Amino acid sequence: MEEKRHAKIQEQLGDERKSAAAKYVELVIGQKGFFKLLKYELINWFCQRSTGAWGLLKRKKLYPKLLGGCGRGVVFGRDVVLRHPHKIHIGNNVVIDDNVMLDAKGADNRGIFIGDGAFIGRNSILSCKDGDIEIGEQTNIGFNCEIFSAGRVVLGKKIFLAAYCYLVGGTHRFDRTDIPIMDQEREARGIAVGDHCWLGAGVVIDDGVNIGRDAIVGAGAVVNKDVPEYAIVGGVPAKLIKDRRD
Repeated sequence: MEEKRHAKIQEQLGDERKSAAAKYVELVIGQKGFFKLLKYELINWFCQRSTGAWGLLKRKKLYPKLLGGCGRGVVFGRDVVLRHPHKIHIGNNVVIDDNVMLDAKGADNRGIFIGDGAFIGRNSILSCKDGDIEIGEQTNIGFNCEIFSAGRVVLGKKIFLAAYCYLVGGTHRFDRTDIPIMDQEREARGIAVGDHCWLGAGVVIDDGVNIGRDAIVGAGAVVNKDVPEYAIVGGVPAKLIKDRRD
């Protein structure tokens, strides 16, 4: 996987020469211009907290106007947060449940791509920091999951992530001891999860890991090295338990 290094968001937003409004636009909207800001604010004000079928209808009609691309039959729940929405691309028949955050933030990234028929569960976060996230067709992301990308995180087709999974597509360097870890460079090698995998509840996938297709990762595992195709792994750190083909 290609390694990618990034400046920290704190540094970009800590510039005292910028107004609070300019920082808000940079963090949340990602496009300059008064009308871009006005459009974003009005659509969110009108749609975000609306309940029932009326709320679903408003979000179905208006949220695509903010996005980089949006297919047919997409359902948006209440209190969905969209950051840098022009870099969010959603396929057909996708469900974005209540309280989901789709954050495509970054200076030069492509953003978030969600394939047809995918489901993003309640309270889940897809968070880019100059990285990209790609979710394959019919992949199901359970409740309270987080996918973080400072490089490239790719999930294939028909993957099931149970609740509370955390995919960490980036890390901080820590080789220097004269400055705090949070002040050192961020680097990212990326994460790739093959088609048809199942990640149990509470699984953590570290940066730089490839998980082969049709693999199963047991609940609570911490995966810090590649997983072969059709393998079943578990534990902290995760170790091979068996091959599904045996």
